[in-house]
Amino acid sequence: MEIVSENKAHGGRQLVVKHASAATSSDMTFSIFLPPQAEAGEKRPVVWYLSGLTCTHANVTEKGECRAACAEHGLIFVAPDTSPRGDGVPDDPQGAYDFGLGAGFYVDATQEPYARNYRMWTYVTEELPQLVGSEFAADMTRQGITGHSMGGHGALTVALRHPGRFRSVSAFAPIVAPSQVPWGQKALGGYLGEDRAAWRKHDAVALIEDGARVDEILVDVGTSDTFIENELRPELLEQSCAKAGIDLTLRRQPGYDHSYYFISTFMAEHLRWHAERLKRG
Repeated sequence: MEIVSENKAHGGRQLVVKHASAATSSDMTFSIFLPPQAEAGEKRPVVWYLSGLTCTHANVTEKGECRAACAEHGLIFVAPDTSPRGDGVPDDPQGAYDFGLGAGFYVDATQEPYARNYRMWTYVTEELPQLVGSEFAADMTRQGITGHSMGGHGALTVALRHPGRFRSVSAFAPIVAPSQVPWGQKALGGYLGEDRAAWRKHDAVALIEDGARVDEILVDVGTSDTFIENELRPELLEQSCAKAGIDLTLRRQPGYDHSYYFISTFMAEHLRWHAERLKRG
């Protein structure tokens, strides 16, 4: 494990860390903010943030405006990369932004040539939590998860498939039903093959239809988000949660788009929401 950079912020430390990943057979980079309480040696709850298409750890670290709220509430904030990278890691043959590098979709690929490296599900649910739990002052009995767009899809599916691990889940403009929209159909087909039954465990709406449950979900989406109708489809999550009895707070924020201007506006509210649930006994 190599600390690439280290900066003091809000009484805590912002780190960027690089390590060799067995899951992805590549070097991986993630950022982690350690609040003042963790710096004092106190075990603190963890909020995971999964980023969207084209992003790395750096987007939310530099533009998400998360550190003040994390310091206030004593939250460790971890942001992994969105895909493996490096020499020999295959990309989309056409260089498209929505598949390959920067677009791992938080699945374990079964299709060649992606199966060796694109194991982001194992990376974010097993390998990285083990590393964070062993190397930092993280209370792994208190975890929350959030994310944006493709990462919102990841946050929802990870939480739905690990209901005992996460005390809280939220999302910014998530892709809620990837099996039903172009971004998801391209990614799930390319990584997992054409058997749509295999897609369902990576589709939040399908998981809920198949019986997966969490107690509650917070989602924000901007009404001026250009992807809302064709790619995000928040109404599908609204319908599935209502039918399943899941307490969904879906806030359609007037005039906001898909960018980090939107995310940073509501980041502190999401972190406060997570902190309230992570404090419970």
